[in-house]
Amino acid sequence: MAKSSFLHLARPLGPAVIGTQPTTAPLNVIIQPQAIFSILDHTLRRNTESERVIGTLLGLRSEDGLEVEIRTCFAVPHSESAEQVEVDMDYQKNMLALHLKANPREVVVGWYATAAELNQNSALIQNHYNGQDGTWPHPAIHLTVSTTPGEPIATRTYISAPVGVTPERASDSCLFIPVPHELRYGDAERSGLEVICKARGREDRSAAVGTDVEALGTAVEEVLGLLERVEEYVNGVLDEERPASRALGQFLLNTLALAPKVEAADIERNFNNHIQDVLAISYLANTIRMQIDLSNRLATTVATTLV
Repeated sequence: MAKSSFLHLARPLGPAVIGTQPTTAPLNVIIQPQAIFSILDHTLRRNTESERVIGTLLGLRSEDGLEVEIRTCFAVPHSESAEQVEVDMDYQKNMLALHLKANPREVVVGWYATAAELNQNSALIQNHYNGQDGTWPHPAIHLTVSTTPGEPIATRTYISAPVGVTPERASDSCLFIPVPHELRYGDAERSGLEVICKARGREDRSAAVGTDVEALGTAVEEVLGLLERVEEYVNGVLDEERPASRALGQFLLNTLALAPKVEAADIERNFNNHIQDVLAISYLANTIRMQIDLSNRLATTVATTLV
C-alpha cells in the first residue's frame, strides 16, 4: 500500500462547543479484512436507488488513543438527499447493544460510507458519531470505501475538526483531516484471502477449499520458491552482479540464526512421530463416535422393546 504524508492537527480547530475537551488525533488506523468484506457485502445488498450505504465501525483503541484497530462493522439504514439526511438511530443503538454482548471489549470507533466524496451530510453524520453516543472524547474515524464496478477498491480514513463561528453552525459543518491507515491481517486471514484470490480468474468466481495436506504442500512449495529467490540473490551478490545491501544481509543472517540446528534425520523422525500421533487421535475419535452411536442404537432398541 502506498504511503502518504499527512498533516496531523490537534482538535478542536474552531470554536469548541461548551462541555467538550480537546483530544489528539490517532496517528494510525488499522483495518481488518473482515470489516472491508462486511462493507462490500452491504454494498451488494443495498437498494438500487441508494448512491451509498453507511454503517458503524467497531474495534479497539490503544490506551494512549494514538492507534485505532477497526475489527468489524454493521450496516445502519439511512436515506439522504441534497437537502437532508435521515439515519435510523434506534436500529443503530439496538445493533450496538447486541454486538457488545458478544464482543464486550470492542467500542465504537467511527463510521463508514461507500462513497469517496465528502459533503454536508457527511459532516452531519460525522458530528453525530463524535458526540456523547459515539466516540467522545476521542475523534470518530470516517472510513470511505470506493466500490465503483470495474475499478480497484480504494480506502481512505479521516478524522474531523469543528469549524464555524457559532455552535449552531458547527453542528452541521466540520473539517475532514486525512490520517494514515493500513490493512493488516494474520495467518488465518491470509489463508482465506489466498483462496479468494484463486477465484479471481474464474468465470464463476468460485474456488475449492483444499484439504490440510494440500494446504501443507502449497505452503512447502511457497517456502521452496522463497528459498530459491534468496539463493539467486545471494549468488548474484557474490558474483558482483547485484548490489549488496547491508540491511538485507543482516536480516538474512538474523533469520538463519533462528533456524534450529537439527539433523535432517531427526526432523524426518519427529515428523513421522507427529503423523502417527495424529492418526492415533483420529482413530480414538472415530472409536468414541462409534461407541456413542452404538449406545444410542441400543437405548432406542431397549425403549422400543419395553413399549
